[in-house]
Amino acid sequence: MPELSKTRKGIASELQGHGHTQFSDRKLSHATLASDVEGVMDHLKIDSADVAGYSYGGAIAYQFAIQSPKRLRKLVIISATYKSNGWLPEVNSGFKMMKPELFTNTPMKAAYDAVAPDKTKWTKFLEQMIASAGTPYDLGDSNISKISAPVLIISGDNDGLDKIELIKTYQLLGGAICGDFRPMPKSQLAIVPSQGHVSLMMQTSTILTYLNNFLK
Repeated sequence: MPELSKTRKGIASELQGHGHTQFSDRKLSHATLASDVEGVMDHLKIDSADVAGYSYGGAIAYQFAIQSPKRLRKLVIISATYKSNGWLPEVNSGFKMMKPELFTNTPMKAAYDAVAPDKTKWTKFLEQMIASAGTPYDLGDSNISKISAPVLIISGDNDGLDKIELIKTYQLLGGAICGDFRPMPKSQLAIVPSQGHVSLMMQTSTILTYLNNFLK
């Protein structure tokens, strides 16, 4: 954010129960959370914006692109998919086996305690997130193919995404062609080598290079 903010207005939107945002018993859903993002834009009087989302936030960013296309300029999806089977089977199995106690004494817990409005909601928040992650979803191939804004997809080569499905996603966005014979598509795909789901977000300089080239 500090680097991006040197050349543009940056807004870090923390979803329901995340970071500084209050916990709520409201059921997590892609549509509701995407509406929350639009609500933030309304509150700040922002007509349209470039939107970037990582992991769970990436799925919400896909939903935002589908339901609020006029508010979107460019879309950046980092290590995320718009459907459950976009993840490898072992990832989906892992979601089903997750328990809140797995996150005890982790950096994630420390980060939560540092900024959460109510630290006592930690377990309830995890239960909510685990339930959401374990619920099958599919935002629809046809909806993805109708996204008119340019899309940059960034993925680690070993980040848990099914790369066959990822290529299919890129094809829906007009990519995976022979750029020597046809005009280059407006959307882009970047595969970062030797990166998992968590380690990918540590590659700040690499991600910034992709973002700055795409968003200019």
